[in-house]
Amino acid sequence: MKCIKIHPNDNVAVALEDIKKGGQVSAEGISEIALDDISRGHKIALIDIKKGDPIIKYGNRIGLATADIPAGSHVHVQNVQTALSEGGKYEYQPVTYPLPELSGRTFMGYRRAKGKVGIRNEIWIIPTVGCVNSIAEKLVKDNQDLVQGNVEGLYAFTHPFGCSQMGDDHANTRKVLAALVQHPNAGGVLVLSLGCENLTEDQFKGELREWNSDRVKFLTCQNSEDELADGRELLEKLAGYVNGFEREEIDASELIVGLKCGGSDGLSGITANPAVGRFSDRLIALGGSTVLTEVPEMFGAESILFNRCKDTDTFNKAVSMVDNFKRYFTSHGQVVYENPSPGNKAGGITTLEDKSCGCVQKGGSAPVVDVLEYAEPVTMKGLSLLSGPGNDMVSTTDLTAAGAHMILFTTGRGTPFGAPAPTVKISTNTALYEKKGNWIDFNAGTVAEGKETLDEAGDRLLDLVLDVASGKKTRQEEAGFREISIFKDGVIL
Repeated sequence: MKCIKIHPNDNVAVALEDIKKGGQVSAEGISEIALDDISRGHKIALIDIKKGDPIIKYGNRIGLATADIPAGSHVHVQNVQTALSEGGKYEYQPVTYPLPELSGRTFMGYRRAKGKVGIRNEIWIIPTVGCVNSIAEKLVKDNQDLVQGNVEGLYAFTHPFGCSQMGDDHANTRKVLAALVQHPNAGGVLVLSLGCENLTEDQFKGELREWNSDRVKFLTCQNSEDELADGRELLEKLAGYVNGFEREEIDASELIVGLKCGGSDGLSGITANPAVGRFSDRLIALGGSTVLTEVPEMFGAESILFNRCKDTDTFNKAVSMVDNFKRYFTSHGQVVYENPSPGNKAGGITTLEDKSCGCVQKGGSAPVVDVLEYAEPVTMKGLSLLSGPGNDMVSTTDLTAAGAHMILFTTGRGTPFGAPAPTVKISTNTALYEKKGNWIDFNAGTVAEGKETLDEAGDRLLDLVLDVASGKKTRQEEAGFREISIFKDGVIL
């Protein structure tokens, strides 16, 4: 039966296909009879494990045995518990790994002002308040005729906020919406206000600081006799401006790619996530940038990232990011390990440590060059860590606001949603790819099947990223699925 022992020190293996009770299981010279039915992605004990002993996977402790576990047994929630707690001290033990050697690569993108580049040439409508969401959506529906020539799309990014918020929540809304207005994938932007909301037009302009009046237009609906007619007029002007951009050859070093996983399973940390990690190392070797977020899904594996920080200051910022997120949990009376989800568990992930060790594989082996606050823009080449939660829509909005041109999203269970930036869905297993081909862009299940190595998958993924950057549409884009969600923590008035 096919299974894999990920690290030489592991005392469990992961099933690469369903294993029936009584079947022979072999991994790294160890052979056992399966004492239980074990589904693909789930763990099997390679040795006898005593109650209280650590469960070792990825070479790391992912939990503690709650009962004696004989070799050949199914290792999961029925006999394993987390070993995480809210505390934790970290020591900086720097490590470095070589990056692959690659020759230069390019893509066909759009040159923007101040040295920025985009991979799409779209018009975005950004409501400053949820009250005008329906107007934004109607403007998109009624003006699709403007999507022609070099105008690649017209989209509205609706949300429920912009009023009745205070403090950090109001600041987060301003920050994210302003970052979306400045995103280089938008050739033109219409900022749509109501007129009486907390987030006034003047306040929003203050958050933007500066803008090109040809690229960014403003409409306050309460000041307009016919907001749909006035909106049409502004969109026509934006379309004329956006049509003036054409794709040109741009070095791959200009790309910023966000890294995210969701609907994970037991193969996520074996196929899709490390394949994304290989891609990340390759893009960074070419001079590009990648961004890793979902801080709560670093808990239990954070030291893997901390020790790759480029210096002590970056290490301290990374520790502070994780500690702040733990305090966020405890301030709400929540434990830090209330994860994984039911779907994760069904797919074979047992504890948060198990999930986190798989999650951080997406960051490859490159040094961590920077640690960013929520929605803070990427400014350094290389791998950055971005503060944000694990929730799929909140974190992909966060990545887009930080400047990601596209997002690589690995999944073992499948999900259809998309971020404002093109969202490349990567399946951990071939069954999902074949079942939900309308959702999935790239199959990493080939690694589990022995059809290609992780390095080969990383090469193939780099090719796809450059194709998407050059205009190839993702499944999410073909379906027209684009959404945002803004982080909130406080009172709604």
